[in-house]
This record gives sequence, C-alpha cells and structure tokens, in this order.
Amino acid sequence: MLPKQGENIFKNAISQTIVDYAVNETDFHLILCNSYRSRKGRLDMLERFHQKGFVSIVVTFEIPDHILQTRIANSQRNTNIFRTASNFEEVLERQQVESLNGDVMAPIEGEANYLFVIKDSSEVRSVIQEIAKIAKSLC
Repeated sequence: MLPKQGENIFKNAISQTIVDYAVNETDFHLILCNSYRSRKGRLDMLERFHQKGFVSIVVTFEIPDHILQTRIANSQRNTNIFRTASNFEEVLERQQVESLNGDVMAPIEGEANYLFVIKDSSEVRSVIQEIAKIAKSLC
C-alpha cells in the first residue's frame, strides 16, 4: 500500500510499531537493515536502545563503487520494489549524492557496542559467526 505521492508513512508507522513492541514488550533481538545513514538519527536510535538495556551491533559495508556497479549491471533482481527509482543504478547514484550530506556518514567505533566493517563479500560469513557468538554470550 503505497501513497499516491509523498512519504510512505504507513510502512514507517508499521515498522516503528514493531520496533516499539519488540523493545518494550519482548526480549527479542532486533535486526534493522538499511537504516539510519544519518549519524544523528542512528545515534538517537542507538541511545534509545541502550537506555532499554539492549546491546547494539552495527554492520556497515564499505564495498568499492566499481564492485557495486558491476553487481548492479549483472543483477537479475526485480525492480518492481522501487517507488522513486526505476533501477538499482539510480539507487546507488542517490546514495552517493546523499553521502555528500554532512550528516550521512558511516558508523564509527564507539557508536555501538560492536562495530563490524565488511569490505569484501568473503567477510560476511565470519561476521555472521562473530555476531552469533556475541548473541549466544548474552543469553
């Protein structure tokens, strides 16, 4: 259900309701994806979770643009998921422009309890294993 124009407040409201419920009513882990490229928004969110006793793990990707462009060129993924872009190349270009905004920046040490930086797809498995170890140690 997408609005004819403007922000997708319905999706955002549902997402926020799920997060609020998980934070306030359960002991479940939360995994948030593609979220909070803005440093202020990310720090505000993490502070809220830390105040509730959550341990935060942030994973950021530093994949070179030429690799991303190659992946996009070879992608077979359906683009029907997009509302404001017609393809993945437009999404990458928008993200590159947004990165020039002073508040859009990669996470740094100290923002979260744990920070993992993935620079190559070969690192994904070991990062997942490390996160699983951390989660297990918290139980």
